[in-house]
Amino acid sequence: MSASSPTSGSPAHAPHASPSPDERVIARLRAAGCVFAEDEAALLVSTATTEAELAALLERRVAGEPLEHVLGWASFCGLRIHVEPGVFVPRPRTAFLIEHAVALAREVPGRPVILDMCCGTGAMGAAITAAVGDAIELHAADLDPAAVRCARRNLPGAHVHQGDLYDALPASLRGRVDVLIASPPYVPSDALALLPPEARLHEPRSALDGGADGLDVVRRVIGGAAHWLAPGGRLLVETSRGQAAATAAAVSAAGLLARVATSEELDATAVIGTLRRPAP
Repeated sequence: MSASSPTSGSPAHAPHASPSPDERVIARLRAAGCVFAEDEAALLVSTATTEAELAALLERRVAGEPLEHVLGWASFCGLRIHVEPGVFVPRPRTAFLIEHAVALAREVPGRPVILDMCCGTGAMGAAITAAVGDAIELHAADLDPAAVRCARRNLPGAHVHQGDLYDALPASLRGRVDVLIASPPYVPSDALALLPPEARLHEPRSALDGGADGLDVVRRVIGGAAHWLAPGGRLLVETSRGQAAATAAAVSAAGLLARVATSEELDATAVIGTLRRPAP
């Protein structure tokens, strides 16, 4: 940034000021290939409390660590979600799943029971709580200890369980869930190498790898849902456009009425299943 324009009696060539900390950070981020260098620099500068801390955060980001891991939080549905290094970072497209889950939760009379399966940081449960209010009974479950630790911090009023899918849940929840949301891993194993390095190198494989066709965990979530849903309860599963037909077929095979919802804007796809109510 140049010095002020010379005035009468000033030297012909005014000295140039040194680049500001923000400018130095932007330059480093640009050199490292960060597309949104200005925005990222502002976040790093506002997060750091000392020059030494800023330098340390910058080095981590330049080395390729996800920005959310460096900052310690991710922005999701207008919320700041606590994240730790090595955990899955919530994706913007999942807001589409939340939109549908919130609408369905509001249809439930009384106090709806919500289950966030494969919860990761608990971002989905936190977003539903923020939209619907605290008048819900929220449960969340994940296998990864680091994710569960984050979820317990992000969901202070919820019941957060650690374990393998439905094995993590208390038996008292069986048949009581009104809305079951899940964003399981659905990347086919052979496609993991095509993911951006930030995901491939810094997020747990268990949160990404869905097996040969990407639907191994998805099918397990769907297969057990009917035992935990209340009559008329809804299952919402995030998937990809190319996997939607197979996911919907699995939902139908599990005895639920299936429909597919998509969002061009968010490049998001969800399959929604409804557990039929017993005949009167």
